[in-house]
Amino acid sequence: MLILVTYDVSTATSEGRRRLRQVSKVCLAYGQRVQNSVFECIVDAAQFKLLKLKLLAVIDPDQDSLRFYQLGNSYKHKVEHIGIKSSLDLEGPLIL
Repeated sequence: MLILVTYDVSTATSEGRRRLRQVSKVCLAYGQRVQNSVFECIVDAAQFKLLKLKLLAVIDPDQDSLRFYQLGNSYKHKVEHIGIKSSLDLEGPLIL
């Protein structure tokens, strides 16, 4: 299923900037960055649960926010892209 992960991490302190880097690193392990604080992740239910647990361990819920949008398995008909930085088909073949 496709999950869209968005986040807003307070960067007013060095600790906040560290959290921002950690959130980005966790998300990169599960998907691709499509905008600065937005990731598309193709995961199964177990991976989604683990992704959420890892992110919850990083953020400060009093200062930061996370949003998860579950687009399901039929996501290709639900996502429309216009403009630069086209999407990578995470389920397609890798051609180097």
